[in-house]
Amino acid sequence: MKIERFEDIKAWQEARELTRLVYDLTKRPAFAKDFGLKDQSQRAAVSVMANIAEGFERRSRKEFNKFLGMALSSAAEVKSHLYVALDQGYIKQADFEAAYERCNQASRLIFGFMKYLSDSE
Repeated sequence: MKIERFEDIKAWQEARELTRLVYDLTKRPAFAKDFGLKDQSQRAAVSVMANIAEGFERRSRKEFNKFLGMALSSAAEVKSHLYVALDQGYIKQADFEAAYERCNQASRLIFGFMKYLSDSE
Protein backbone atom coordinates (compact mmCIF):
# COMPACT_ATOMS: atom_id res chain seq x y z
CA MET A 1 0.00 0.00 0.00
CA LYS A 2 1.34 3.36 -0.98
CA ILE A 3 1.30 6.07 1.66
CA GLU A 4 -0.08 9.25 0.15
CA ARG A 5 -1.14 11.09 3.29
CA PHE A 6 -0.22 10.86 6.94
CA GLU A 7 -3.59 9.28 7.72
CA ASP A 8 -2.44 6.22 5.74
CA ILE A 9 0.41 5.57 8.18
CA LYS A 10 -0.36 2.65 10.51
CA ALA A 11 1.68 4.24 13.32
CA TRP A 12 -0.44 7.42 13.07
CA GLN A 13 -3.63 5.36 13.17
CA GLU A 14 -2.41 3.58 16.30
CA ALA A 15 -1.38 6.91 17.86
CA ARG A 16 -4.91 8.18 17.20
CA GLU A 17 -6.33 5.20 19.09
CA LEU A 18 -3.87 5.86 21.92
CA THR A 19 -5.02 9.47 22.07
CA ARG A 20 -8.67 8.41 22.22
CA LEU A 21 -7.87 6.07 25.08
CA VAL A 22 -5.89 8.70 27.01
CA TYR A 23 -8.74 11.20 26.62
CA ASP A 24 -11.22 8.57 27.87
CA LEU A 25 -9.06 7.84 30.91
CA THR A 26 -8.49 11.50 31.73
CA LYS A 27 -12.25 12.19 31.71
CA ARG A 28 -12.67 10.04 34.81
CA PRO A 29 -13.51 12.24 37.81
CA ALA A 30 -10.41 11.65 39.96
CA PHE A 31 -8.06 11.95 36.97
CA ALA A 32 -9.89 15.00 35.60
CA LYS A 33 -9.33 16.88 38.88
CA ASP A 34 -5.55 16.54 38.56
CA PHE A 35 -5.31 19.29 35.96
CA GLY A 36 -1.54 19.09 35.55
CA LEU A 37 -1.35 15.35 34.95
CA LYS A 38 -4.48 15.38 32.82
CA ASP A 39 -3.08 18.15 30.62
CA GLN A 40 0.38 16.57 30.32
CA SER A 41 -1.07 13.15 29.52
CA GLN A 42 -3.31 14.54 26.81
CA ARG A 43 -0.55 16.70 25.35
CA ALA A 44 1.88 13.80 25.21
CA ALA A 45 -0.66 11.56 23.46
CA VAL A 46 -1.57 14.27 20.96
CA SER A 47 2.14 14.86 20.38
CA VAL A 48 2.59 11.27 19.19
CA MET A 49 0.01 11.82 16.45
CA ALA A 50 1.11 15.34 15.63
CA ASN A 51 4.79 14.51 15.24
CA ILE A 52 4.05 11.68 12.82
CA ALA A 53 1.83 13.99 10.75
CA GLU A 54 4.24 16.92 10.87
CA GLY A 55 7.22 14.75 9.97
CA PHE A 56 5.40 13.27 7.01
CA GLU A 57 4.56 16.70 5.66
CA ARG A 58 8.23 17.76 5.77
CA ARG A 59 8.81 15.63 2.64
CA SER A 60 12.32 14.69 3.72
CA ARG A 61 13.32 11.28 5.08
CA LYS A 62 15.81 12.83 7.47
CA GLU A 63 13.25 15.27 8.86
CA PHE A 64 10.57 12.59 8.98
CA ASN A 65 12.87 10.30 10.96
CA LYS A 66 13.60 13.14 13.39
CA PHE A 67 9.88 13.70 13.99
CA LEU A 68 9.26 9.96 14.35
CA GLY A 69 11.90 10.01 17.07
CA MET A 70 9.99 12.77 18.84
CA ALA A 71 6.78 10.75 18.49
CA LEU A 72 8.55 7.78 20.07
CA SER A 73 9.67 9.98 22.97
CA SER A 74 6.13 11.27 23.46
CA ALA A 75 4.83 7.69 23.63
CA ALA A 76 7.34 7.03 26.41
CA GLU A 77 6.10 10.15 28.18
CA VAL A 78 2.54 8.81 28.04
CA LYS A 79 3.76 5.57 29.63
CA SER A 80 5.38 7.50 32.46
CA HIS A 81 2.20 9.50 33.08
CA LEU A 82 0.23 6.25 33.18
CA TYR A 83 2.36 5.12 36.12
CA VAL A 84 1.53 8.31 38.00
CA ALA A 85 -2.17 7.85 37.27
CA LEU A 86 -2.00 4.25 38.49
CA ASP A 87 -0.03 5.15 41.62
CA GLN A 88 -2.52 7.89 42.49
CA GLY A 89 -5.47 5.55 42.03
CA TYR A 90 -6.87 7.48 39.05
CA ILE A 91 -6.94 4.33 36.91
CA LYS A 92 -7.14 0.63 37.68
CA GLN A 93 -4.42 -1.90 36.86
CA ALA A 94 -6.39 -3.27 33.88
CA ASP A 95 -6.77 0.23 32.42
CA PHE A 96 -3.07 0.86 32.95
CA GLU A 97 -2.13 -2.37 31.19
CA ALA A 98 -4.43 -1.70 28.22
CA ALA A 99 -3.12 1.85 27.78
CA TYR A 100 0.49 0.78 28.31
CA GLU A 101 0.12 -1.92 25.64
CA ARG A 102 -1.42 0.63 23.27
CA CYS A 103 1.67 2.81 23.85
CA ASN A 104 3.91 -0.17 23.17
CA GLN A 105 2.07 -0.96 19.95
CA ALA A 106 2.37 2.64 18.76
CA SER A 107 6.06 2.64 19.68
CA ARG A 108 6.71 -0.61 17.80
CA LEU A 109 5.03 0.77 14.68
CA ILE A 110 6.90 4.07 14.91
CA PHE A 111 10.24 2.32 15.43
CA GLY A 112 9.53 -0.07 12.58
CA PHE A 113 8.76 2.84 10.30
CA MET A 114 11.97 4.59 11.36
CA LYS A 115 13.91 1.43 10.53
CA TYR A 116 12.17 1.14 7.17
CA LEU A 117 13.02 4.74 6.29
CA SER A 118 16.65 4.25 7.31
CA ASP A 119 17.02 0.97 5.43
CA SER A 120 15.51 2.34 2.24
CA GLU A 121 17.90 5.30 1.92
